[in-house]
Amino acid sequence: MLAEPDPQEKSAFKNPFLYSWTVLGLVALAVCLILLSRWRENRDIERRAAEQQTEKQREQDRAALEQMGGKELAIQNFYAIPGVIRRGESVQLCYGVANAKTVKLEPQSNPVWPSYSRCVDVTPTKSTTYTLTIADAAGNTKTQSFEVKVR
Repeated sequence: MLAEPDPQEKSAFKNPFLYSWTVLGLVALAVCLILLSRWRENRDIERRAAEQQTEKQREQDRAALEQMGGKELAIQNFYAIPGVIRRGESVQLCYGVANAKTVKLEPQSNPVWPSYSRCVDVTPTKSTTYTLTIADAAGNTKTQSFEVKVR
């Protein structure tokens, strides 16, 4: 029988699979770390954008509330279109109120109610002063007058 040569044990450092799996593992770890850091960055950017949007919406809401009279009872506007008419013509009386429970327009036969923007048609026969009176739930009132001139 032939003698078999004594098998030499290979060193672990000469194994190409060891190196390739080690490099592959390090690359996979680096990719995972990059993906994690980008995910965190995107989450922070989205959070900051949401905070900015919330603040912007808060400012818009605050401006709208102020435009509509805030929390106080107020007559925002009261005017006529046109301000001067001929006898027999009609005119639109427009008003806008904030936080009113009741609205009264004198002299006026048409019903009126609280609104941020509403117009009613009137046909005065002579120059007439119209008075808008509003009241809130607590009983506070505000009054404003406007004269429509008839020629």
